Amino acid sequence: MYRKAAANKYDMVVVPGIHFENEAWGRIMKGRIYWAKHLYDRGIAKNIMFSGSSVYSPYYEGEVMAMYAEAIGIPKEHIFTETKAEHSTENIYYSYKKSKKLGFETIALASDPFQTRMLRGFTKRKVSRGVQLIPFVIDTMKLIEASMVDPNIDFAKAYNPAFLS
Repeated sequence: MYRKAAANKYDMVVVPGIHFENEAWGRIMKGRIYWAKHLYDRGIAKNIMFSGSSVYSPYYEGEVMAMYAEAIGIPKEHIFTETKAEHSTENIYYSYKKSKKLGFETIALASDPFQTRMLRGFTKRKVSRGVQLIPFVIDTMKLIEASMVDPNIDFAKAYNPAFLS
């Protein structure tokens, strides 16, 4: 899947959210954000949309991920958020709709291999057959991991005061 995706350029790459644990990014969130940066740095992704509401914590997942993405070097003008999604299927559904509304034509989904596999059928049946899936490559992530940093962000900006658990 990666080779096919790498041969193309996408106006928007959607990255599904994951809960913000104990006011720190977990391994999966970090992996998804660094994979998005890898795709951006290689010119595969022109823009990135981080998707996720405040589901398991009072912080909007999409906004927290966007702050980390900016902190590790993705330019803010190429970062978008979607904050309604409360489930993986909603991440791609709402982000696809928002991307189209904003005028983006070519759209892909990038995430860890498990989630990408889980969303494959739903995306093709309910969203669009044109959405390319780009699961992260474990060997590539191992190489990236050595240079990963843990930037400080002001996660209070992503706080949802109306959060109900």
